[in-house]
Amino acid sequence: MGLFVGVDIGTSGTKAILVDRRGNVTASATVAHPLYTPRPGWAEQRPQDWWKSAVAAIRKVCRAHPDAAKQIQSVGLSGQMHSSVFLDATNRVIRPALLWCDGRTTAECRTITQRLGEDRLRAETCNPALEGFTLPKILWLRTHEPAAFRRLTKVILAKDYVRYRLTDAVITEPSDASATLMYDTARLRWSEEVMKELRLPLSLLPAVGRSAEILSRVSPAAAQETGLLAGTPVVGGGADNACGALGVGIVAAGEAVASWGTSGTILAPTARPKVDPAMRVHTFCHVVPDTWYLMGVMLTAGGAFAWHRDTLARELRDNPDANAILNDEAARVPIGADGLTFLPYLQGERTPHRDAAARGAFVGISLAHTRAHLSRAVLEGIAFGMRDALTILRGLKLPLRRILLTGGGARSPFVRQLQADVYGLPVARVNREEGPAYGAALLAAVGAGAFPDLAAACRATLKRLPAQRPNAARHRAFEPAHRRYRALYPALKGKF
Repeated sequence: MGLFVGVDIGTSGTKAILVDRRGNVTASATVAHPLYTPRPGWAEQRPQDWWKSAVAAIRKVCRAHPDAAKQIQSVGLSGQMHSSVFLDATNRVIRPALLWCDGRTTAECRTITQRLGEDRLRAETCNPALEGFTLPKILWLRTHEPAAFRRLTKVILAKDYVRYRLTDAVITEPSDASATLMYDTARLRWSEEVMKELRLPLSLLPAVGRSAEILSRVSPAAAQETGLLAGTPVVGGGADNACGALGVGIVAAGEAVASWGTSGTILAPTARPKVDPAMRVHTFCHVVPDTWYLMGVMLTAGGAFAWHRDTLARELRDNPDANAILNDEAARVPIGADGLTFLPYLQGERTPHRDAAARGAFVGISLAHTRAHLSRAVLEGIAFGMRDALTILRGLKLPLRRILLTGGGARSPFVRQLQADVYGLPVARVNREEGPAYGAALLAAVGAGAFPDLAAACRATLKRLPAQRPNAARHRAFEPAHRRYRALYPALKGKF
């Protein structure tokens, strides 16, 4: 029958799925891995932990399906963007990876901007220098850990480290490369100008293949660990946000996808590398050939709600229905949470503020407020942040008619309707809820020849569910709370 594996290396864990030629998910497994925060604003993970969780997740899905290994035709990989894996001359990991949400590189970002200027950065990379990107992390290593930097021979990203362990190949593809600040996003090549200006050798960077192209094959050693057959093809794969968009069928201009994972994103494809003049949103390569996308990013969206749940509702920590309980409580609180506002900047913020020093806050809290009010304020704060990104995309004349939802914000009917009412646009889901792992599996299927291209793969496997439309009265009722939210960052910026 033919099966395809999709693997997504996330921030909280690795997910593996098996998908058949009709698009059905026949097995799924998620294995957690740790996150380390050695200082406020820092975030690290051990690449070896990604590999361990990937091995465990792949073995679980293979065991769940009879003769899975013999039927698997290809593997697709997805993973968190920007997170830097530093390798030495023998491809050993030098130190823990600095993650996409790590904010330690503000000084390095200033250096990049001073050396290149925002106009040259816009022309070369389509993006500003931000703390989460890969390039400032390399400069941080050079400045703060010179002994480690002297050992450095290659810098790769999360999914590409798992690819290396799986196939012995050190290679990437455009959707991840374009998010490093070292890639010429419009011309689809590494930027010699950026690397030369910052005195970094191009040899640090891996070769680049296509996302749905078979780039390597499972090695005998990895086959023994994972249960896959040696020689199984592995396609290029893609960055998690690009794979997440593919996983709900967002492959061409005209629509957008909102994802509430640890971070929150609003992503809209374009047929050319369009750039926000103020660079409040990012421009990256899609996994679809000759397609780019603009994306607004909140550093903590679902992560903010998880923090709220685990910190302020600890009695629910072991309850599998904890999120549903908190959502139900929030649904009983009126719009605006009786004057309570939450700023979701727990790890800094990108869109629209580009401020790694920003921090979260509850403002307006009183003795009358309950946990339900806190839950409501957190959900509204996340939705307001996503609306700010959406407003920028619409201001760039992107023809957005509705929003496809994926991730945690897609699961609750109440949260879906809250988003529709805040955004003022219809929101919808598809019949698959596997996120970036599903997009990775579709890339694997196209690479193996099961579908002629990614658009055909989406048509054959995805079905859109009925949309939830915004309520005009509720949309108007959110306006005072949104204005209050927008006013708080400028008022508090100097205090962060």
